Amino acid sequence: MNYEIILIILTVICFLSLIFVIFKNKYNFAIIKIEEAEDNLGIYLDKEKDLLERAIPVIKKELKYDDYLSELDSYDRNNMNLFQANKILSHSYNELMSTIDDNEKLLKSDTIKKILEELEDNDENRIGTIKFYNDSVVKFNKLIKSFPSNIVGFLCRYKKKDFYTDEDKEINEIINKDEEVEE
Repeated sequence: MNYEIILIILTVICFLSLIFVIFKNKYNFAIIKIEEAEDNLGIYLDKEKDLLERAIPVIKKELKYDDYLSELDSYDRNNMNLFQANKILSHSYNELMSTIDDNEKLLKSDTIKKILEELEDNDENRIGTIKFYNDSVVKFNKLIKSFPSNIVGFLCRYKKKDFYTDEDKEINEIINKDEEVEE
């Protein structure tokens, strides 16, 4: 009888360990995907900064500006998170586009046309990466919210991740709809 109890306890421990390992691997996979998206996003943000910096001398020369897109000087991706970096670059990009809209003669410059094309391509890649990041965060946050993976998350001290940009509301609605369907 003592052997049966020991066998049952060992079986339960093995079963719980297996469940722990399975969900830990799911967390690890989600974290890897999030980190991959962050790395790719950093590459696209750096490329956007370089493209914006290439536009500055052309605009300064054409419009006789002394200072233009000075906010880019504060961009240091090593000392800021991706959210802050994106905010600076988005503001600078919008300022560039506004300047071009107000001064159509800039569109005659082949350099500006090429920079705009590259910015558009880069922007498409960046948006795709943000969607990939947000999708990965949805999966990660679902693990934190659902049983039994939430126990593993608690034991490993995982915290909910923030979504990127303004898609927060949209993604939260998706999560809530998914939870309602599961119930």
